[in-house]
Amino acid sequence: MKDRSVSDEEIKLVPLTGLVKWFDPVKGFGFIVADTGGPDILLHVNVLRNFGQSSVSDMARISVTVQQTERGVQAVEVLSISPPEGVEPSLPMNELAEIGAADLDMVPLEPARVKWFDKGKGFGFANVFGRAEDVFLHVEVLRRSGLADLQPGEALAIRVIDGKRGRMAAEVHPWEAALSKDD
Repeated sequence: MKDRSVSDEEIKLVPLTGLVKWFDPVKGFGFIVADTGGPDILLHVNVLRNFGQSSVSDMARISVTVQQTERGVQAVEVLSISPPEGVEPSLPMNELAEIGAADLDMVPLEPARVKWFDKGKGFGFANVFGRAEDVFLHVEVLRRSGLADLQPGEALAIRVIDGKRGRMAAEVHPWEAALSKDD
């Protein structure tokens, strides 16, 4: 039996940025196209979960650390995710259209958990920790936040506003963001 040693190339971690080509949370993976070109980079759902998300929007800007493996280049850590460029806040909800970015930044991030979300219907609900009322989650808010889907029980950090029909999420982030003193 031959002892196979790991080459330096296989363990070398390289940071890079690119765009999410596609990601399917049901299949549990997707691919990134690097800004520098080259082969597609595998993005596994477990790497995304380590960042605090279970999905990411197609065409979202993403910074990752990658590693060359026998099967190709794979992301091993997500460093940051930005929503797709050119996504306009074309929400059917006037409440969100009336809020400016500066005003929204004044709304604190709150830790929450997804109650349910149906991508086909385009909405779902979450609960902020320590509060009984549901918070409405709209698919367009997810897209603007760089997400494509949510799973029941998933932990989030959300900025909640009072809308005409109740409390609603205006921004969605990985749950760790609610613990940050910078936000």
